[in-house]
Parts: sequence; C-alpha cells; structure tokens
Amino acid sequence: MRQRPLSLIQDDLVDYEKAMEQMTELVGRRQRDERPDTLWLLSHPQVYTIGRRTPEQHLPDPSHGIPVVSTGRGGQLTYHGPGQLVGYLIVKLGEDEGIVDYVREVELRLVRALGALGIPAERRDTPPGSELLTGVWTTETGRKIVSIGMRQSRGVTSHGFALNVEGDLTPWNWAVACGMPEVDMTSLNRESRTSSATGAMDRVRAAVAEAFEAA
Repeated sequence: MRQRPLSLIQDDLVDYEKAMEQMTELVGRRQRDERPDTLWLLSHPQVYTIGRRTPEQHLPDPSHGIPVVSTGRGGQLTYHGPGQLVGYLIVKLGEDEGIVDYVREVELRLVRALGALGIPAERRDTPPGSELLTGVWTTETGRKIVSIGMRQSRGVTSHGFALNVEGDLTPWNWAVACGMPEVDMTSLNRESRTSSATGAMDRVRAAVAEAFEAA
C-alpha cells in the first residue's frame, strides 16, 4: 500500500441526506485541490441505502419503518444505524489507480485496524460469476463485519465503508444485505472475546484513523 496521509473529520450521529450534501461539497473541493484527501468518520440514524444494482426483492418490508435511500455508489443494500462506524473517503486517485485498486486498499487497511482491535479479519477475492465479495470478513467465524461501496468522479472517490461495532444487528435480517441472502452480518461486540465493550466505539475510531494514516 502506498503512503497516503488523510485529513480526519469526526462527527457523531449525522442524518444521511445531510451527510450526502456535505460529502458532495467535500468531493468538489478535493477535485479543485482546495482541500487534502479526507477520511470522515461518523454514524447515521437508521437507514437502508441501496446501490445501482439492488433488486427490488432485496428491499426490506416497509412495515419496519426504516427509510430506504438510493445512492450513486457501487455495491448493493447496506444498513446504517447507531453503533456502526461509517467512514467516507474523499481521495484523489493517482493516474495509475482505478476505483477497484483503491477499494482493495481500503479493505486491507480495515483488516489492519480490526487486527489491532483483536479481531482477525480478511478480504476475499470474488469467484467468477459470484456476487461481489467486497468488504471485510472475520477469519475465525466467516462473518461479514465491514461493508464497502464506493465510486469515483473526476478522479476523486466518495462514499466508503460501514463497520459494525456495537449496534443492533437485527435490521440486517429484514433485507438482503450486500446482495447475498445467506450472509451473516456481525459486529465487533459479537466477535469480541472480552466481556466488556466499554469505549468500543472510541477504540475503533482510533484504530481506523491510525490504519488510514488520518489525523
């Protein structure tokens, strides 16, 4: 992985639509070289977001009352909610880089962060003809702990990743996550062998920021 120091922005709970407005502004400023590469860490109130390829049959039953929002990113359906750490990456790619290359780097940096937190994890290559296995998976239990969906515009990335830390995982079961009906979504709390999760979100934020060289 190349050295790529990032400017760090941190927020707590931010409405998804408002976050998209701010992300669009950050992307425009990065395209004009008015700000450095950026990692924005935050969380969202409950919302499902869908990518361009998400089929209607993968959507949740609306009776659960969680809004569904279409996005311009890659990937399929993802759930966001309190207790999940979202990271938006506004990064100008090198001339020799594509978005697939950068997504692979993001996976490896998150594997590093989870390892520092005591959770062995891995990225996976997608077999031909299979649903994309983009994201990060726990090594010992084979569950998915990080979802990733990104895009690039005029050489600058947007959107990013969602790492489940300590929130309720039930809403994942009300829809088809990541285009994979059999996927078992997990969280740091579920995988942790320690009984106490005090300060888990703060520890995860610090580990992720370090893995992305963000300050």
